Amino acid sequence: MRMTKPVHTRRTFLSSAAALGVAGAVNVSALGQAETPADGFTVPAWYYRHHDADYSLDVPEEGFGGWIREPLTFSKNHTAVVVMHAWDAGTRDQFPGWHRVVPYIPRADAICRDVFPRLLAAVRASDLTLFHVVGGGDYYKHLPGYQHAVEIAGPAPEALPTVASDPIRDALAAHKQTYGYPATHNLDDIARGFARLDFAPNTKPLDGEGVAENGHQLHALCREKGINHLIYSGFAINWCLLLSPGGMAEMQKYGLMCSAIRQATTAVENKASARNEWCKELALWRVALAFGFVFDVDDFVGALPSTAG
Repeated sequence: MRMTKPVHTRRTFLSSAAALGVAGAVNVSALGQAETPADGFTVPAWYYRHHDADYSLDVPEEGFGGWIREPLTFSKNHTAVVVMHAWDAGTRDQFPGWHRVVPYIPRADAICRDVFPRLLAAVRASDLTLFHVVGGGDYYKHLPGYQHAVEIAGPAPEALPTVASDPIRDALAAHKQTYGYPATHNLDDIARGFARLDFAPNTKPLDGEGVAENGHQLHALCREKGINHLIYSGFAINWCLLLSPGGMAEMQKYGLMCSAIRQATTAVENKASARNEWCKELALWRVALAFGFVFDVDDFVGALPSTAG
């Protein structure tokens, strides 16, 4: 297959991508195979060609190959889709303080409404496993999928020891909370919102789908199913999906490849980035470089192997 170098506008330079230097996806032709292996399904995936820097240029990184979209083969038996922190966070009228500091909530609501129904229906009709990563309350603890994860995972590992604080450190933390994030006047609304947290209506787990609240439990579900590649959706790609319990940074330590579906996530943005969602674009580039691949939802849904097939 001929691989082309796209035009490097700022937007396209940071568009969907996937990782360099990680195992788990296969270019079938590179293996000398004429057909997709029985365990495989082929889907166009984005990865970033992070070589070679050109030191004859004013900016050596402009010599990199950039983003490449290429059909690659993935294992249907060892791949799972993850829905993480897809929450019903209420409305701005209900919790104005929460929405004042988490203004990606409307974007997440739109994704839950417009993207997840088709994505999850396709995954559930396919040979792929579907997991849910939860947190922020106890809205999930009655679910059989969560209770099963707790049972097979066993006792949680002992928490890491923490260092002692001091009055200056406490004062700095209080200053950040008061004047940075989330600001004292928003705290009550945030607490009230988390107190009634639930799954977004279109993302509730079905019976038989694993539900995990941390990496220890998600790892147990992966081991039970033979999963070594997690494809993440949910919120937010540069926050919870990256660093919360059960997120990419933790699961990579267990040996999991971690990828993402670009249209099924959004990001925490700042004043300068929000209009064009540059933090989302940078986060997907980080996924590409450090963790796995990035898929477009239409490509992914169209390539899923159906159980009926």
